[in-house]
Amino acid sequence: MKFAVLESGSKQIRAEEGSVITVNRLPHKEGDKIEFPVMLISDNDEVHIGTPFLEGASVKGTILSHDRGSKTLVFKYKPKKRYRRKQGHRQEITRVQIDKISA
Repeated sequence: MKFAVLESGSKQIRAEEGSVITVNRLPHKEGDKIEFPVMLISDNDEVHIGTPFLEGASVKGTILSHDRGSKTLVFKYKPKKRYRRKQGHRQEITRVQIDKISA
């Protein structure tokens, strides 16, 4: 099974060909082709590790959609002081279809 570890927005993401990954919002339009830098590629028994990136390796994908993630609640509370603060947050995300992993 061939997979790669790529970097997007200072986060490392494991990706396989044909899979859909979720990354932080990217400044591209839906349907655009995008290329990610690769940190690691594994092809069955062979593993290639970059320092920090592999030269000549890339992961190509297509942007499927721009969405918002699920709501996360932030609740602050101090007992016996009548202090309660409730706030919600939804992260802006982009869904990317992985087309090709090239070494």
